[in-house]
Amino acid sequence: MKWLIAFLIFSLLILFHEFGHFIVAKLNGVEVEEFSMGFGPRLLSGKFRGTRYSLKLLLFGGSCQMKGMYDLDEEEEDEDGPPKEPEKGSFQAASLGKRAAIIFAGPFFNFLLSFICAVIIISVIGYDPAKVVAVTEGSPAAEAGLKAGDEIVEFMGQRTVIGRDVDSWFTFNDLKEGELVTLKVKRDGQEQEIKYTPAKSYRYMMGISYMADENPCKLSTVSEGSPAYGAGLRTGDVITSIDGNEITSGRALNEYFQAHPMDGSKVEVGYTHDGNASTTSFTPYESSEIKLGFSYNLGREKTTPLGVLRYGISEIRYWIVTTLRSLAAMFTGRFSVNDLSGPVGIVDVVGTTYDAVKDEGPLMTWLNMLNMIVLLSANLGVINLLPIPALDGGRLLFFAVEAIRRKPLNKKVEMTVQLVAVALLALLAVYVLFNDITRIIGR
Repeated sequence: MKWLIAFLIFSLLILFHEFGHFIVAKLNGVEVEEFSMGFGPRLLSGKFRGTRYSLKLLLFGGSCQMKGMYDLDEEEEDEDGPPKEPEKGSFQAASLGKRAAIIFAGPFFNFLLSFICAVIIISVIGYDPAKVVAVTEGSPAAEAGLKAGDEIVEFMGQRTVIGRDVDSWFTFNDLKEGELVTLKVKRDGQEQEIKYTPAKSYRYMMGISYMADENPCKLSTVSEGSPAYGAGLRTGDVITSIDGNEITSGRALNEYFQAHPMDGSKVEVGYTHDGNASTTSFTPYESSEIKLGFSYNLGREKTTPLGVLRYGISEIRYWIVTTLRSLAAMFTGRFSVNDLSGPVGIVDVVGTTYDAVKDEGPLMTWLNMLNMIVLLSANLGVINLLPIPALDGGRLLFFAVEAIRRKPLNKKVEMTVQLVAVALLALLAVYVLFNDITRIIGR
């Protein structure tokens, strides 16, 4: 079931993108020869008002084939010398502005799909306001005047509307020792600026994570290179004892550490791996942590109908900005090409998300699936607008050059550049596919 849902979501993103090209082409008088759902041989097909609508064998995405979009004959000269005129109703016959609108419509419709899904989600469960939830007593943040209930309108020079705006800052930045934390908050309708230098704390870490609930203490992650990993613990193992003390649940382990904080001494861990009991021991490592001094909201609350529309736009802005920052982070070295995911990786993420939430009931399951559409559709829109040949952004770049030159580029040259770009993107896609499969098999 999860793979079917993931497949349908991915197909919807592509089909909606192509529908954007289709509808704007029609509105601008460009003939669409075929609009198809899927690829490969036709299963069903019919014509209506000059356009063939097809259902094809491979039900994955779709395509919008416009008349004369890749016509290379238009620049060939007749015997008399002048170039051939583009055929009436063809893509090439449309004005530069109309062609640009048709190409831009694909990514725009991805943003529109994200907005529609975001509005549905927010109307049902609300949005996550950027508010201070709690301030640690005696912390530099408290001494600077920060209070619970303050609305955060700016964090570290970055505008904030939703709680995840604050969260995203830490995704792309590290808070350094001695660095000044700056906020603008709204309290009683008045904005004020708060600045302070956060405190630094030290603690010992094992390199594991787990759910602090009543279930057996199953490790959700074991960081490679950590003491726990070096001692043989792996993701999925179940902790059964610490230093001879029985551990029956994740909550029990959490309570044990609260009562017996690690001090750098060697710990003995009992655990089961694939049902087989074992024991290992290792020395935790010391980790320093800069304490922000306050917690911010990531929960949801309801809003007005106008608020639903406003925060729907904020949701799309958040994902567009996050995607752009993620791409920029690849050039700064914070992320690498190994962090990219292709169709296989995306389908796997959707399927994993479905598995994680399906027991919460149909409503939460479908809201989470809609949230995946918001994220993925916004990402697809941004990626397609990158000024890379073979993408919509590449064609828009060619149109910009055409506007500056006041005449079209040589179509054969343009097509050659497009083909080279397609080949390079195909190589990248194969590399990403290999990484996706390797990650999935290695789990």
